[in-house]
Amino acid sequence: MPEFRHSKNITKEEKSAYEKIRRNIAGLIDNGATLQMGIGILPDVVLQFLTNKRDLGVHTEMFSDNLIDLIKSGIINGEKKTLLPRKVVSSFILGTKKVFDYLNDNPVFEFRPTKFVNDPFTISRNDNMVSINSALEVDITGQVCADSIGTNNYSGIGGQLDFIRGSAKSKNGKPIIAFTSTAKVGTVSKIVPFLKQGAGVTTTRADVHYIITEYGIASLYGKSIRKRVRSLIAIAHPDFRGKLEKYAFEVKYIK
Repeated sequence: MPEFRHSKNITKEEKSAYEKIRRNIAGLIDNGATLQMGIGILPDVVLQFLTNKRDLGVHTEMFSDNLIDLIKSGIINGEKKTLLPRKVVSSFILGTKKVFDYLNDNPVFEFRPTKFVNDPFTISRNDNMVSINSALEVDITGQVCADSIGTNNYSGIGGQLDFIRGSAKSKNGKPIIAFTSTAKVGTVSKIVPFLKQGAGVTTTRADVHYIITEYGIASLYGKSIRKRVRSLIAIAHPDFRGKLEKYAFEVKYIK
């Protein structure tokens, strides 16, 4: 198993959670898949644990340093890509000198405008497309907020919904939203009864397929509200499941 690496100082509990989440995600990534990674620690960490995969491709809005080792090792080679094979397709990068030095004058990389890279139709032309994005909070029906904390903007919406929809239309595609079940050193649940007042819905519950925490995988697409609520409570942190279930009974999501 590769060593867990990240520049952010994290607790032992957070490290354990990330490792469990990456195992859940890795189990959904088949050999020959094409990947999109959103911004944040988790998508970056997942790349560190794909060393047993083969013939992966990349079609993503952005990427960072951890992609380079997988390219150098041949794990990412784009051989099975159905759109622009053998090319790492992206719009921009966020990384250190390491990544800039490697891509300089390197024909493996093909940078295109976001209107091409993030177009759901373009994304769907990659068979076995796997999108990996994160969230700030998700309500128990599956609405995803990734850009604001209440009325306070936290980030832009980016390409999350574009890649969720593009992956959903891809042959054997898998749209994934993944996050640790809690924030603020375990004192706040990220799976909540309802989103904070003023929070934006980045990805609608009708678009969500897989939601993953360290406690498992909730497959929500096409499910009833009752089944969605049960599935999401099951992957919430155990300390908060009772409160979530109580609320769900009160509003008659479950009986």
